[in-house]
Amino acid sequence: MSELRPAGFPLWWEGYAAPSPAAVPPAEALPSQADVVIVGGGFTGLWTAYYLLRDAAHLSVLVLEAEHVGFGASGRNGGWVSALFPLGADALAARHGASPTRALLSELRHTVDQVGDVIAAEGISEAGYAKGGTLCLARNAAQVARAKADVAAGAVWDTGTLWLSSPEATERLAATQILGGTWNPHCARIQPRALVEGLAAAVRARGGRIAEGARVASAAPGVVTLSDGTRIRAGHVIRATEAYTAGLAGLRPRLAPVYSLMVATEPLPHSTWAEIGLAQREVFSDYRHVIVYGQRTPDDRLAFGGRSAPYHWGSAIRPGFDQDATVFALLRAALRELLPQLGDVTFTHAWGGPLGIPRDWHPSVGYDASARVGWAGGYVGDGVAATNLAGRTLADLVTNRCSPLTALPWVNHRSPSWEPEPLRWLGVNAGLRLAALADAEEARTGRPARLARLLSTLIGH
Repeated sequence: MSELRPAGFPLWWEGYAAPSPAAVPPAEALPSQADVVIVGGGFTGLWTAYYLLRDAAHLSVLVLEAEHVGFGASGRNGGWVSALFPLGADALAARHGASPTRALLSELRHTVDQVGDVIAAEGISEAGYAKGGTLCLARNAAQVARAKADVAAGAVWDTGTLWLSSPEATERLAATQILGGTWNPHCARIQPRALVEGLAAAVRARGGRIAEGARVASAAPGVVTLSDGTRIRAGHVIRATEAYTAGLAGLRPRLAPVYSLMVATEPLPHSTWAEIGLAQREVFSDYRHVIVYGQRTPDDRLAFGGRSAPYHWGSAIRPGFDQDATVFALLRAALRELLPQLGDVTFTHAWGGPLGIPRDWHPSVGYDASARVGWAGGYVGDGVAATNLAGRTLADLVTNRCSPLTALPWVNHRSPSWEPEPLRWLGVNAGLRLAALADAEEARTGRPARLARLLSTLIGH
């Protein structure tokens, strides 16, 4: 049995850096200038550095990370390398047109394989990449209706989403109350921190510099300033800070940091897995409104998460917010209700962290050629694959290379700013509460919740 870890320690960090901050390097250890300075050592920053160094090896690239690589969402997430985009295809097409929407969705599907190709090429075997697809269960009549609407939309937009009957879904995951479900092939499972570390090693091997413990106070055109006053001149500046964007000067309204929390079991024996399923290493969820997500980990645990933790006033991010005993208890109870085969299994880990949500739920990647400043983020929890696409796109934008990627409709999209407090606090937390109430209504009535229409209005889609 694994040692019981304190709440807040991510499963994925076992064997890697401790959660304490890295020591800030002395100013003289950092270069005074670089061709490209990237703020943020998560997936967006590391993928951008990787593709820049692969395709434009003459560039000097410096990645500045306040803690250690993968400290934020990149090292805490559910490990879904998925082609999901948080805004639905119909909403995307209404904004950008059908053809650009198809191009973006197609590239996201390709990106799932691109991540696997890099993992293989760089020998990052610890990442545990397994492309088993996404299983999403329908467990009441209202969820069945949403599942079948997903299948219908998938037929229109070529997403590959298939309807599964109750026996077909149960064969993949022997959960309770299954009325049916969907399966989509365009998703893989990974151990996210292992992928972060592998990418960091690949960046360093190509001559890139990664400075951990380098806390950035501001990122302006041509110069990045650290919290100790150190200034680094930059030919190009890339903001890859996701939920932590709110901590940079002048950028607080761009993204709302909302917490997602996870729990994980001890490794399960083969006999238990024979009862549960997930033989193809499918990741799994269901059609409730409160988002939940799970995977069978490379070491045969169940890792399970959800987004029911509150948003904190003023877009605050603090270590204590990673822990919420009430939410952890709800997640454990939800997983046991879903899979009673778990019996009295021990839960060994419980952790969380913030993800970035733009006001219109529309991720973006962009570059201001006159200021030579780029950015990407607002993935709403769907960023493990999207960060790869963002990194490839930013590399093309920085090197002034016109490509199919730079023409995708999320490039240079500008989301509106979030409302000021207290409206932001009231609105985000009202949305979280409405999702829970809508699920309770549907469990009771079996009909699509009237509250769900109000939720869609509140979040804008």
